[in-house]
Amino acid sequence: MDYNRIVIKLGTNLLTGGSDRLNLETMASLVGQIARLRKEGVGVVVVSSGAIAAGRQRLGITRDKENKEIPFKQVLAAVGQSRLMDAYDQLFGWHEIIIAQTLLTRADLSDRLRYLNAQNTLRTLMELRAVPIVNENDVVAVEEIQETKFGDNDNLSALVANLIDADLLMLLTDTAGLYTADPNRDPKAKLIERVDKIDASIEKLAGASTSGRGTGGMATKIEAAKIATASGVAVVIASGRVPDVIVKLAKGESIGTYFQPVASRLESRKRWLLSQLSKGKLFIDEGAASALRKQNKSLLPAGITRVSGKFERGDVVNIFDGTSGEKLAYGISNYSSGDIAKIKGAHSDKITELLGHEYGADVVHRDNLVVL
Repeated sequence: MDYNRIVIKLGTNLLTGGSDRLNLETMASLVGQIARLRKEGVGVVVVSSGAIAAGRQRLGITRDKENKEIPFKQVLAAVGQSRLMDAYDQLFGWHEIIIAQTLLTRADLSDRLRYLNAQNTLRTLMELRAVPIVNENDVVAVEEIQETKFGDNDNLSALVANLIDADLLMLLTDTAGLYTADPNRDPKAKLIERVDKIDASIEKLAGASTSGRGTGGMATKIEAAKIATASGVAVVIASGRVPDVIVKLAKGESIGTYFQPVASRLESRKRWLLSQLSKGKLFIDEGAASALRKQNKSLLPAGITRVSGKFERGDVVNIFDGTSGEKLAYGISNYSSGDIAKIKGAHSDKITELLGHEYGADVVHRDNLVVL
């Protein structure tokens, strides 16, 4: 099958080619493949490691001589982040593709409003045909640098995949995938091509060790796969050194280890939305009801006839057919009840004029909407 919206995580070991510095030849190959997908209309978000390695290179510090304290790693990240982005900017620039740096912390994806802001930003960037380059904000996110199980960008990439409602998460590294044993120690180790469910036996195979120059080993990748598959996202762990691996995986070819989603994206979204307490009600006209039911459209302010209850931006609301009174859908509101009361019935291009600000053209975007 083909995938339409993909998150690609690029690990430090892959980007450095096993050295202490960024390998621009490797990066150029990966960027070229992403550019091919982007020009075919595939939405791509890149979650990239490598900032600390780039900082180490810029300061002329070898890994064995660097200060291991967290503040010093934050210094390396601060120095290296601009260097990493400059490399991406030049490489994507050759393909006439604009990139957008996006620094996130785990707190950004746990806070309701910050989550919604990040989602809207990434979605808009993809609509503008830009490629967001996401990285954990190493300068302030201590957890990422501590080299703990939940560090690295592996788990961040899983959260981003859920954030943008991705079809596929590629975790590209310098190993071929998940093996039955450590292939460096056991010559009989075999690649596991497919995992239908991540259980204790799979987690045990991953081990807990980190690898090489990155902060994440196979354990963090399995943890990330567990998060993503529970959100309805397919996951592949594969070697980024396989020729055209990104293009081949996007076309559905079998490379590395494939992890089957344990729920559809719709089921996952339904479960999450159902678990949230609805804070209000929106009543919509016949045209808007038809657009939601039959065309998978977002809910625009023009179709809203009445708002009931008090809620804030980012809260879950129930949506009713104003004609029949039937509960039609539920979703996450981009605007508060007070704002919607002012813009209901108006065209989207009037939002800024009526409110003095705007959070997008839709009151509930289709990615955050479930029709009953």
